[in-house]
Amino acid sequence: MINIEEQIKIISKGADEIINIDDLVEKLKRSQEKNQPLVVKLGLDPSAPDIHIGHAVVLRKIKQLQDMGHKAVIIIGDFTGMIGDPTGKSKTRKQLTREQVIENAKTYEKQIFKILDRNKTELKFNSEWLSKLNFAEVIELASKYTVTRMLEREDFKNRFKNHVSIGIHEFFYPLMQAYDSVAIKADIELGGTDQKFNVLMGRMLQREYKQESQVVMFMPILEGIDGVEKMSKSLGNYIGINEDANIMYEKVMKIPDNLIIKYFELATDVHPDEIEKIKCRLESEGVNPRDVKMELAREIVKLYHDDESAVLAEEHFKTIFQKNQIPNDIKEIKAEAYENIIDIIVKAELIASKSEVRRLIKQGGVKLNGRVVEDFHLTLKSSDIIKVGKAKFVKIL
Repeated sequence: MINIEEQIKIISKGADEIINIDDLVEKLKRSQEKNQPLVVKLGLDPSAPDIHIGHAVVLRKIKQLQDMGHKAVIIIGDFTGMIGDPTGKSKTRKQLTREQVIENAKTYEKQIFKILDRNKTELKFNSEWLSKLNFAEVIELASKYTVTRMLEREDFKNRFKNHVSIGIHEFFYPLMQAYDSVAIKADIELGGTDQKFNVLMGRMLQREYKQESQVVMFMPILEGIDGVEKMSKSLGNYIGINEDANIMYEKVMKIPDNLIIKYFELATDVHPDEIEKIKCRLESEGVNPRDVKMELAREIVKLYHDDESAVLAEEHFKTIFQKNQIPNDIKEIKAEAYENIIDIIVKAELIASKSEVRRLIKQGGVKLNGRVVEDFHLTLKSSDIIKVGKAKFVKIL
């Protein structure tokens, strides 16, 4: 059994804030004394089911808690999802239909078990308890909080100030999300720093319902591979958990050096003591950050694929990007199934005409993954690298 001090060290790794650490110590002690796992809560809004490693930050932390013997309760907000989380929104969100919510929830379920231990995870839908509340119970729930406090939220405050409508039902979202903690008697709840208002309300509401308050943990937002913006699929700066191992490895290698440690802390399960050693190595002279970044890329690929895939992805990277001196910021293009190498080179605007491409191929001026191309009708696969002439490159998606 892992001692309390070690558990706190691992739990605290990468966390932005824990409220409150003394309560956490007491809960962990009681858990060990009674041989009873803590209930770790995470609520998921089923309106955006594609998970990338930015979303996975809290899931990785829950997996670390599971490895210590604790139990995860993942709440799919099928009921709250019909309202939509107003956090950070400048106007009322369009309500999802029941069918949309259920379909998105199924997609989430397929993805989260790439990270979490299925045997130590309960998956619940909050309609299980929220749909059963009668109107008197809803009024009682609403009485636990004031409109004044609700308007302290930055998004609500700005909309009120700018005379942008706020639906009464939107006030219920944080209350309903908080009631989830009451329903499952959560010991710990995790969330991103952008969810602070919602998560803290659960702590307050548990007290109102005569329960012990949950400990809340806030994990920082992970920047994307551009090193600037929050990781986002729409911005194209994301690393998807279902991506090909080679693509995943290459994307990690694109992150700026100043994010290496943050990625180790938030996107891997590497022990905090090991991360301290990595930090010391980076600070010492003569250590190339690229080599440390390759260790990071291996760790991340291992988590979502396996050891062998990580080794092969590293070999692929070395062969394609290092030995052939291919730049990391290479142009990328999506290839259709019917398109051959000539079509793609013209489509990528590396060469103006197909006849010119044929001429170059005959002269040995086109390479695919470092090998000279001789076949005009060569078909391509994802992550292939085409080199035209001495300095023009394109990568196939």
